[in-house]
Amino acid sequence: MKVSTRFSDSIHLLAFLVIYKGKTTLSSNIIASSLNTSPVVVRRLMSNLRDAGFIKTTHGSPDPELLREPKDISLLEIYLATEGKSPLFAIDHETNPDCIVGCNILPTLSDYFSHAETAAEAVLGKISLQDVIDTILVKEAAKKQAENSKDKE
Repeated sequence: MKVSTRFSDSIHLLAFLVIYKGKTTLSSNIIASSLNTSPVVVRRLMSNLRDAGFIKTTHGSPDPELLREPKDISLLEIYLATEGKSPLFAIDHETNPDCIVGCNILPTLSDYFSHAETAAEAVLGKISLQDVIDTILVKEAAKKQAENSKDKE
């Protein structure tokens, strides 16, 4: 089973809109090149983000706009908008009911996974899109500084 990247791709897309606003055309082709995916995937993500009230798009215009301040958008909100309430962890339901492990693994892991999901949601609720953007910019500045130091050697 392939793991969905809609959540991380949606965060990437929103951060891209903020960081590159006014610096480049924000077309689905340009955004897709950053995500290393197709413009169709970007348009699908943007549709979800628009329906969730994060962005405004105008058909035929490469200028999507963030409708809320990045500091007011939590990663949990983005997760729920892109992944719905699908569980973070999947448990195989097709186990052998005649086996001690097979018949007990589902209820055992359900409890543990439920606690882990609650903890993950609490953490995601405390992290804003602005936190992600700030971290990206700090990492980029550090990378440039390291490159500049290397060039001076």
